[in-house]
Amino acid sequence: MYGKIVKDKFILVLKGFCMGAADVVPGVSGGTMALVLGIYTRLINSIRSFDYAWLIAIIKLDRRTVFGRPDFPFVIPLVTGIVLALIFFTRIISLPGLIETSPVPVYSLFCGLIIGSICVLIYDVRHGLKTGALFLIAGILGGYYVFNLVPINTPETSWFVFLSGAVAITAMMLPGISGSFILLILKKYSYIFHALGHLEFSILLPFFLGILCGLALFSRLLAWLLSNFYEKTIFFICGLLTASMTVVWPFQERSYIEVNGKGQLMSAKPYLPELFDKGTAIASLLLLTGIIFVIMINFHANKSESA
Repeated sequence: MYGKIVKDKFILVLKGFCMGAADVVPGVSGGTMALVLGIYTRLINSIRSFDYAWLIAIIKLDRRTVFGRPDFPFVIPLVTGIVLALIFFTRIISLPGLIETSPVPVYSLFCGLIIGSICVLIYDVRHGLKTGALFLIAGILGGYYVFNLVPINTPETSWFVFLSGAVAITAMMLPGISGSFILLILKKYSYIFHALGHLEFSILLPFFLGILCGLALFSRLLAWLLSNFYEKTIFFICGLLTASMTVVWPFQERSYIEVNGKGQLMSAKPYLPELFDKGTAIASLLLLTGIIFVIMINFHANKSESA
């Protein structure tokens, strides 16, 4: 029994690690990886559990509710894995650096993971395809529009910094959309990054308040949609994932902008390779590996549930 608990917690740490790695990759969201790993709904419900009743319990020193209401057995190992990944892929092995030097292999694997998750999700809700097709198309069009937005000039006032935090965290919770990409679009990536490095609390405070509001409001909306309109929501999410392929597709002409000495992906134009060489073969193998990985995870998860 104890061994199973340790194993489950270790698996959650690994899943958190995968989510953290995804957050480091431009154009890939942690929400996408949570969906791929089969923990998306539980993640949204866990975020939702940090609610008004929980805050009241803290004020009343109700320890039973404070420690019992949120899904801490899930949240703690997951967050541990995310933090470890962020440290590992920024301090030990620079994943952003690998993306700049070897983008095709890295994006090939993530592309395969996304294609696999789309296949699994569509298969899960295949019986509602007639009514869900419109939501699938809406997700594709909406996602394509977001991914092809160009940078705009935005104010540096507290209200807009607050809004940026709320929109960025909302995007991170939606599979297929990267929060860092949204900050780039809002012209606030460098601004927030600089504030974090120099602990400028006049900027960080409204930003983190925006994150908290985004988490509190949007997590409830997502939980409600998944509970009441599961198939339609899944089709819309599949549309977003499909649109994200315009950024994650491995064969692209990518352009970067320099932010505090680091290259950040700004635009990309997909193309099909004309020659099937060694690089294309490796990319194809990694893409196929990603697809098979997701399908196998889904197969074993369904087998465990039916056992």
